[in-house]
Amino acid sequence: MKVLIVGGGGREHALAWKLAQSPLVSELYATPGNPGIAQIATCVEGDPFSVARSIGADFVVIGPEVPLAAGLVNRLNVMGIPAFGPNKAAAQLEASKDFCKQLLKKYAIPTADFETFTSADPAKFHLSAQTQFPVVVKADGLAAGKGVIIAQNRAEALAAVDTLFAMQSDVVEPKIVVEEFLEGEEVSLIALTDGENLLPLVPAQDHKRAYEGDTGPNTGGMGCYSPVPALTLELYEQAVREILQPTLAALRSEGLEYRGALYAGLMLTKSGPKVLEYNCRFGDPETQVILPRLESDLLPLLLACAGVGKTKLTDWPCQWTPQAAVCVVLASQGYPGEYRKGDAISGLDAAHEDGALVFHAGTKSDGESVVSNGGRVLGVTALGDDFAAAREECYQAVAKIRFEGAHFRRDIGWRCL
Repeated sequence: MKVLIVGGGGREHALAWKLAQSPLVSELYATPGNPGIAQIATCVEGDPFSVARSIGADFVVIGPEVPLAAGLVNRLNVMGIPAFGPNKAAAQLEASKDFCKQLLKKYAIPTADFETFTSADPAKFHLSAQTQFPVVVKADGLAAGKGVIIAQNRAEALAAVDTLFAMQSDVVEPKIVVEEFLEGEEVSLIALTDGENLLPLVPAQDHKRAYEGDTGPNTGGMGCYSPVPALTLELYEQAVREILQPTLAALRSEGLEYRGALYAGLMLTKSGPKVLEYNCRFGDPETQVILPRLESDLLPLLLACAGVGKTKLTDWPCQWTPQAAVCVVLASQGYPGEYRKGDAISGLDAAHEDGALVFHAGTKSDGESVVSNGGRVLGVTALGDDFAAAREECYQAVAKIRFEGAHFRRDIGWRCL
């Protein structure tokens, strides 16, 4: 089977690494890919739809949210090319914060209280009467991780309103969501679905803040680990029963066929798990710790989600190693603000030889060298018989990689320590 992966980050490298192990894959492609993916797949530049047609792809695995929200699955299906991921209508679950929150409210799925606003003045009037801080202010649409502001006081909240409406200056109907701040531990729980059946994967816990001690600005993720001790078996089953399954049923009730990865960002509050947000694809960097723990072939699971063949998602085994996995992200100097590019990276082979997996997130080839080309440059993942062993292996590998201005958090998994 000729498989095309859409995307060029760490998530897509992890997907390529796992799919390359499938005996069902005869040819593996990626667009645009990256230097790491290029070691195991053929990277092709161009519009994903055109690339899929030009190579005669049998199956397309879409990594990022933007092409999903733009309807790439719809376009491919019209041409008879099956794809992993929700169609455009179902992808609203991530593409519109308001759509997601209204769905959760309508079907009584646990989430934070919220209000939606289409202009700044009513939002500010609402916040002027607010007595409980912090509050969370979100832009309605996709914002590449920059559309959420946790305002610690009224002044920050009012400023956030202006910032997020300004961010949507080219949007026909801009919206923001102001919601209750939830306290607890955040957990990522991703499930695969064929529209009817749900296959929950092992959980992961991401570290969003840029600096040690969970301080500094939010990022796309500075590292993560799996399993997550805070998400006990009881809470895991509760989240599946009270959140994931009802959400899938709610989507069906709304006439939406949701296929692909259903990714719930959860907060483990004192009153139980609640939804922070939904994403419509695999997480990044969560995928870099989830897939290394998966012992089963990934491709049949993705094909079943897309409805390829006669088998159901539940017909395929999904077995996991009991080992723990830890991923540490190496970022460019300045990230998550303005960051450097073009710095030569050394030590990649040494890290591999140490047994770690190195997933390229923001790199490019420059002659014989690999150089930095993004904010998050690499994700280094290691497995171990327990969390401490995995963490030690991971940081030993990280220490072997060098590029100018590189920074990373040295406390990934601090809650487990």
